[in-house]
Amino acid sequence: MAESSDLLANSFERIRELEERSLSPLAVRSYETRGRAEHEEACSVRTPFQRDRDRIVHTKSFRRLMHKTQVFIDPAGDHYRTRLTHTLETTGISRTVARALRLNEDLVEAIGLGHDLGHTPFGHAGEDGLDQALRERFGLHFRHNEHSPRIVETLERDGRGLNLTWEVRDGILNHTGPDEPATLEGRIVRLVDRIAYINHDIDDAVRFGILDPADLPHDDVAFLGERGSDRIDTLVHDLVESSQREGDIVQSPEIGGAMLALRSFMFERVYLGGPASREQERVIGVIRTLFDHFVEHPDEIEPGPADRLHQRVTDYLAGMTDRFCIAVFKRIVVPREFRDDE
Repeated sequence: MAESSDLLANSFERIRELEERSLSPLAVRSYETRGRAEHEEACSVRTPFQRDRDRIVHTKSFRRLMHKTQVFIDPAGDHYRTRLTHTLETTGISRTVARALRLNEDLVEAIGLGHDLGHTPFGHAGEDGLDQALRERFGLHFRHNEHSPRIVETLERDGRGLNLTWEVRDGILNHTGPDEPATLEGRIVRLVDRIAYINHDIDDAVRFGILDPADLPHDDVAFLGERGSDRIDTLVHDLVESSQREGDIVQSPEIGGAMLALRSFMFERVYLGGPASREQERVIGVIRTLFDHFVEHPDEIEPGPADRLHQRVTDYLAGMTDRFCIAVFKRIVVPREFRDDE
């Protein structure tokens, strides 16, 4: 027992000394976390943020991201992004930025891997459908960044939750929405999330055939780069250099403005226009139909940690993958004799 205590103490001291030598004064130290909701004994091998990372990766919610859409609904092809590949791209870029700024890479990684756990099937279209259904039936709303903390705090591990550190939960909750994360590490993920999805969504839109590279805003593309990899490189270098100057996570006005212009273009031409808008209408109809059905037939949902009806239905629908959602919809709406899977 004494040997175990000595090993733990030596590990703490070694990591503290390493972080004092290598990390910026602005970085969160691994053993200065605000803690967990429930006290746990420390681990002699992994820091608190490393344990959070591992817990997230081993969840059912993380695995389901592989079968949740990023933008395009069940595309015919193996090379389109899913919510999982987006998560991995965001996390990888975020770690690069964190290392360059000498911030805590383990904290950034845990936030990055967990930031989209609360996403519905069918990406933002599914989120809009669930939000509309909740507003009409119960006067409530749905935001995936608010549902992600519910997953890690309540739903995972059979209702026990993951008991993550405060800093990771804060970064997950505030990766989007009105409030900024409390840590610089969380703010990296918040900004890189946009950098990642804007650029890889352009790539997917071109592959899908609804966008020609020549249609992209010429001045902004010339400023940021013709290829996605060039744009990401420009954005990351600017983020690192601007943040080093300011002591905060920021972009330069010129680069940040060009990125926002590209984002506005994507909303107009891809996210809210063309084939994607027609798919969005279909998805919203599917989600609202399922929501209404399960509100009227809650006995068809397995018991969970939620007592309130709207929360039980929300938990169930938000946890679905795209294909499972379609299969349930067909079972409910399409008469048995017309189903092609019977």
